[in-house]
Amino acid sequence: MQSWQGPLDILVANAGVMALPTRSLNQQGWEAQLATNFLGHFLLTSGLHPALRAAAGARVVIVSSGDRNAPFNFDDPHFDRRPYDPWGAYGQSNTAGVLFAVGARHWVDDGIIVNSMNPGFILTNLQRHLDDDTLRSAGVTDAEGEIITPPHFKTPAQGAATSVLLATSSILSGVTGAYFEDNQEARVVQGNESEPGGVAAHALGEGSARRLWEYASSALR
Repeated sequence: MQSWQGPLDILVANAGVMALPTRSLNQQGWEAQLATNFLGHFLLTSGLHPALRAAAGARVVIVSSGDRNAPFNFDDPHFDRRPYDPWGAYGQSNTAGVLFAVGARHWVDDGIIVNSMNPGFILTNLQRHLDDDTLRSAGVTDAEGEIITPPHFKTPAQGAATSVLLATSSILSGVTGAYFEDNQEARVVQGNESEPGGVAAHALGEGSARRLWEYASSALR
C-alpha cells in the first residue's frame, strides 16, 4: 500500500475463502474466513484511501454475498466460545463485507464510491475446501465425482459482470453503500423468504456498519 504511486480509480476486493473445515486464526487472532473475506479488504482499502481520494471519483467493489442466516456476531466473531461452524463463519464474513460498503458511505465526500455485490454461483477454486458429499449434494459433481455445471451456475465472465458494472458504469454515479446482484440493486430480504436472492436486512444496518468499522479499525492501530 505504501508503495502505490498516484491516484487509484478502481479497486475490486475479490479475495475469498469458503467453508474452511476447521477453525483457523490469523496472527491477529481473527478467524480465517473473516480475516480473508473482510479484514483484508478493509485494511487494503483503508490503506489506499489517499490514492482513492486523489482519483476524485474512485470506485470500490466489495465481492461478497448477502447472507440471510449469519448476522455479524459482535459478542463472539471468532468462534472463541461458540462451536465453530464453517458455513456460519463464511456467512458472517459475507455479512461483514456488505456492512463494509454501508459504512463506507462516509467516504462519499472524498469522492469514493463503495458498493458490494454477489457474483452468483460459479465453479472456481473457491470450492476447494468442500468435501465430496457437499459437492455432490450441491449438484456440481456426479456419483463418480466428475464435475457437472448446473444450469443456474454462471461462467466466471458472467459472474464478473456486476463487478464491472459497479466499477465503471456512469449510471451508478453517486450510488454508494448498496448491494447488487445480476447487474441490479438487490431487494432487501426480511426474514426467511423462499424466493432466492436478495440481501438480508441485517447486512444493511448503519448502526452495525459503524460498529464493525470501529472494531476493524482497531486492527489498524
